Amino acid sequence: MTAPPSVEPICVKVNDAARMIGVGRTKLYELIASGEIQVIKLGKSTRITTASLHELVMRQREPK
Repeated sequence: MTAPPSVEPICVKVNDAARMIGVGRTKLYELIASGEIQVIKLGKSTRITTASLHELVMRQREPK
């Protein structure tokens, strides 16, 4: 039997998103408030799109 292919999530919980980019929850909420990271509300749950995390990192890598 072969294992099913792994699927990269399209959104993650706040704690997981903070861990993924190496910041604390407070800093992540600052990034959300400034519009640098996109969020999805599912009922009362807040999820962060992984695409917005990738975009944030790429923007930070660009020379200014």
